[in-house]
Amino acid sequence: MDTTDTSNVVLITVDSLRADAIGPYAPERHTPVIDSLADRGTVFDHAFATGNWTPFSFPSILASRPVFADTGRIGVDESTTLPTALSETGVSTGGFNAANGFLTSHWGYDDGFDEFEPFVASVGSSIYSRYLATHPTVEAWIQLATAPIRRLGSKLRGNTDDRPFLDTSRMFDVEHAARSFIEDRDSPFFLWVHYMDTHTPYVPAPRYIREVSSNLLGTHRMLHAHTRTGLGLEVGERTLADLRTLYQAAVRQVDASIGRLLDTLSANGVADETAVVLAGDHGEEFQEHGHLAHYPKLYDELIRVPLVVDVPGDSGGRVERQVGLDAIPPTVTDLLDVDPAPDWRGETLVPSVLGDEPPVDEPVVSVAVRGEEVTAQPIPRSLSDGDLLVSVRDRDWTYIENVDEGSTELYYRPSDPDQQEDLSTDPTAEQRRVIERFGRLAEGHAAALRDRTESATDDDDIDAGLEARLEALGYR
Repeated sequence: MDTTDTSNVVLITVDSLRADAIGPYAPERHTPVIDSLADRGTVFDHAFATGNWTPFSFPSILASRPVFADTGRIGVDESTTLPTALSETGVSTGGFNAANGFLTSHWGYDDGFDEFEPFVASVGSSIYSRYLATHPTVEAWIQLATAPIRRLGSKLRGNTDDRPFLDTSRMFDVEHAARSFIEDRDSPFFLWVHYMDTHTPYVPAPRYIREVSSNLLGTHRMLHAHTRTGLGLEVGERTLADLRTLYQAAVRQVDASIGRLLDTLSANGVADETAVVLAGDHGEEFQEHGHLAHYPKLYDELIRVPLVVDVPGDSGGRVERQVGLDAIPPTVTDLLDVDPAPDWRGETLVPSVLGDEPPVDEPVVSVAVRGEEVTAQPIPRSLSDGDLLVSVRDRDWTYIENVDEGSTELYYRPSDPDQQEDLSTDPTAEQRRVIERFGRLAEGHAAALRDRTESATDDDDIDAGLEARLEALGYR
């Protein structure tokens, strides 16, 4: 199939989505829509984010650049973004983000979009909405209190779709905007949709809790789990299991929304000419290394993410070699027969998707910045906010270095998939070679970022509404 047969591309990114949270990577998971997408498309078995949270990973996803590389700060203000490269050639572009405060015009993410809506502005528009934004668990209490009435009303109306009473994740807002964009556009177009349902706190509709837990987890246990974690109480096995179930229910909620998005493509007669790219921006930890959520660490639960590319008419398959999310922009431009920006770091994956050519065999570099405490800190916005951690990965090895302290870790994932046995303390000759090779890559990456950061200026004033949204996500 010639790539010019693809007129449109839809990029779906899901916040905090681990690879092992969906069926293509873990068959026991319940994600029927994504499973079907993967059955048709190409699944990249070893796809890695370039950072542990959204502002560290998205410069790669939408600009194919490492975080800090262009301004010394988070964001893409001075980068050539994917929508910019496309819009300059006449491709219509739309971007809809479900209220992640780090994906707004403040950090340049509106660049190149004909239509862009981050759904952040309404936060703080009233005392009530601002309170809900900064106390998300209250929304779960509201859902619990109204659940019997809502379910009775749904039954009387013959409506079995038990949607949440409150659009806590802005999922329906994003769906509506995406649907309108598709309906109003002629080909070619590029549409980006970003979901937040799988970002903590997880508040899925009860329907999806029942789907993934065989009716064993009620909304009251959802509240119990969130209350314990919100108050900093000890998280035991039951609470941890409940959090995992809530997370999987939120994944299923996204899965259903993606299904409705794909139905919109079909209803408008463009499904057969539209490629779909699905990716997580980073993962989520459930105490694999002692914490919850996605604090500044670089283990696989935070860095290994799903990446699926479905091109109409292609037979699909699976790709073993490692790839970074910076491959997304050049892949999308390749599918739409547009030249990539010359300063993009990633390489197109189209030869792997439409043929048998493996991706470039280069390790994937990821970074985090850690302050004095792992969990109690403002989110880093420059290298001056803490120690720089750099990881280097190929298909088998994970190398992690705190380049400020000089400490290193090495893991062999085929025999240690959870990365619990640090081999750097007493390495074999082969392991020393890996440490030396990956260490040079880590040091080179760190040096390049530091050179750029030295010239950066700190002018990161944020308005009150955006600050409220970031606080709602757990950031300061």
